[in-house]
Amino acid sequence: MDPTPSVSSPQLFSLAGQNVLITGATRGIGAACAVALAQAGASICVVQRHPSPNTEPNMDTVNSIRALGANVQVVYCDLGDLDSVKELFPKALELMGGNIHILVNCAGIQRRSPSVDFPEKDWDDVLDVNLKSVWLLSQAAGRHMVPLRRGKIINFCSLLTFQGGLTVPAYAAAKGALGQLTKALSNEWSPHNVQVNGICPGYIATDMNERLLADPTRLRQISERIPAGRWGSPGDFAGPVVFLASSASQYVCGELLLVDGGWMGR
Repeated sequence: MDPTPSVSSPQLFSLAGQNVLITGATRGIGAACAVALAQAGASICVVQRHPSPNTEPNMDTVNSIRALGANVQVVYCDLGDLDSVKELFPKALELMGGNIHILVNCAGIQRRSPSVDFPEKDWDDVLDVNLKSVWLLSQAAGRHMVPLRRGKIINFCSLLTFQGGLTVPAYAAAKGALGQLTKALSNEWSPHNVQVNGICPGYIATDMNERLLADPTRLRQISERIPAGRWGSPGDFAGPVVFLASSASQYVCGELLLVDGGWMGR
């Protein structure tokens, strides 16, 4: 692995000249990360679903990045369609001029049901989006990055990488496996100067947690247990994602970085 560059601290965090492919960036944590990476100097390729008939695509993140004067491209893909996922990286590579330096896997879905009633289709949908699509994109990125001896892959894991949760067996299984996949890829690719790490959000006030936020009892129980005294917000991930995408994290490999307000340390 190459050493950390001998440059000033601000330069270590610069992403000037870097191309990023990011999933899950139309809202929430992913949107905040895409904007933060662009603010650090990167060019961004945002993965979006094909818009439904007679509806306009959500271009909020793209417009926010364009307002910064940064380069941003859009590639359309349904991450639950694994055949489309297999075509995604080459399409993004072409859009970005033949180079992708950073892959951020932030997309995810959630399905809730007691385990005795959990539908098989929900299990398959969650595992396909939250795990298999990440594997396929990471494998494609590795095939591009390893021969070039440079690259960063950042996988968004979860508290349920470590804990089991309640009534979310597929999500817990996928995120637990994603933590191990992150470490496995890091073990193989770190010698080739490709750093693979994960970010593990705690309880964040986003659409994915709307059912918890709407349940007064669960909201109180969770809030009382967070040492930071509040739920997280998407903006809390701007610093961590830029750190892991930049040369500042050159010697950080296979880590699962908790951004949870102290939840796991309690």
